[in-house]
Amino acid sequence: MARKPKTPNPYYQGPESDHFDGRIFFNPDGTPPGSFSALLKWQLGGGRSKWPALWPTPFAQAKPARKIAGDDLRVTMVGHASLLIQVAGLNILTDPVWSERVSPFTFAGPKRVNPPGIAFEDLPPIHVVLVSHNHYDHLDVATLKLLQAAHDPLVITPLGNDIIIRAGAPEMRVVTGDWGDSFEFEGISIHIEPAHHWSARGAKDRRMALWAGFVIGTPAGKIYFAGDTGFHDGINYRLIAEKHGGFRFAILPIGAYEPRWFMKPQHQNPDEAVRGMLLANAAFAAGCHWGTFQLTNEPIDEPRAKLHEALETHGIAREKFRAMLAGEVWDVPLVLTKADIGA
Repeated sequence: MARKPKTPNPYYQGPESDHFDGRIFFNPDGTPPGSFSALLKWQLGGGRSKWPALWPTPFAQAKPARKIAGDDLRVTMVGHASLLIQVAGLNILTDPVWSERVSPFTFAGPKRVNPPGIAFEDLPPIHVVLVSHNHYDHLDVATLKLLQAAHDPLVITPLGNDIIIRAGAPEMRVVTGDWGDSFEFEGISIHIEPAHHWSARGAKDRRMALWAGFVIGTPAGKIYFAGDTGFHDGINYRLIAEKHGGFRFAILPIGAYEPRWFMKPQHQNPDEAVRGMLLANAAFAAGCHWGTFQLTNEPIDEPRAKLHEALETHGIAREKFRAMLAGEVWDVPLVLTKADIGA
C-alpha cells in the first residue's frame, strides 16, 4: 500500500536550515513536542488542580500614559503573556490576548479567570506588536483584528505566522523573520531570537510555523521577551547573553510546567526561569504565563510561590523578579552601568 503523502506546509516555503527541514521547524539538538499518545496519557492521568472560576488580582485595571520617554521603562501586565512595554516614546504589546478564551472555539477551551489588566479602550497608541508563535494563548486573531482597526500597529512575528494573522486581519501590517533577523523601527531595534518550543493551530499543522523570543534594543537599555520556552539546558539563554551582552529587563514564562514528564521540554518552571535570568544577564525580570488561563496541572498560585523559593535559593531579591499580576504596573529601575542593560 502506498504511503499517504505528508501534509504540505500551508504557512511557509523556504530553504532548509539548522531548524527547518523544508517542511517543518524543529529545535536544534532539542526535544520535539509530545506524541498524541503521550498527550492522552497526561489528559487521562489525573493530577489536575482545580482552579477557581474567578481569581481577582489586587490591582485595578491600569490606565496607561500615552507616552513614556527618556530613560524610563514602564511595564504593565495585561495577563498571561500579554504585557504592555512603554519605552523610548513607543508602546509595544507582547502576545496580546483580550479574548475570554484561548481556543479555536468561543464556547469551549481555557477561559480567563481575571479580566485583562488594561481595558482595551484604555490602551495608549500601540506602535508594535510582538507575536512569538501561533498557539491560541499567544496568537489571538480576534484581538489582532481589534488592534488593527484601532491602532494599526506593526506586527513582528516568526516565519509563517503572517499567513494566519492576515487570514483573520487582512489589513494588518505584518513582517516576519527567521531566528537571527532584526528590524529597525523609530529608533529601536527588534531581534527575533531562538526559543525551545513548538507550534500548531490544529492537528495537521504541527511545527509548520516558527516560534521565537525577541530582543528589543532601545536607548534606555535592552529588553528580552522569551516568548514561550523550555529551559533547554540554558542553551538559548547563553546564546542570547553572548550576542546581546545583557538586559535591563526580561519577560520570562514561569507557568504551565506540570506534569514535568510531559511539559519540561516546552515550558520551563520557576527555578529554570530564575536560572535563565542569571544566564541571560538580566538585571530585572517579570514572570508571565501564569494565573490567567489554566493550561496545565499546577495550582493557580504555585508558580509565584515556587518563584519566591527559587529566588531565595539563588540569592536574588524578590523585587528583582516579580510574578506580575493583571493590572500591575512596574517602573523598572534604571541600571547604572551600560553593560548591565546591554546599551
